[in-house]
Amino acid sequence: MTNEEVLQTLAHLVGTRYVPELKGTICALTGRTRVVGPNEMSTRDYDAERIQIKADADLMIQLSLIHISEPTRLLSI
Repeated sequence: MTNEEVLQTLAHLVGTRYVPELKGTICALTGRTRVVGPNEMSTRDYDAERIQIKADADLMIQLSLIHISEPTRLLSI
């Protein structure tokens, strides 16, 4: 699945509350093996399998805060 396809697949999560159980769902939906949740440590190294979810103080997933690792930059929706 390309990064653009991942972004489209996960767009329905924007505005919903993040819960750790979403990691498994995101992996299943995208085929990516590494999902990093809010407040979890992660390197900035390129990792083609990583999706990093960021949320506001209320753990609501925000527009432009779902990041997908790329060789040159992070994509966001």
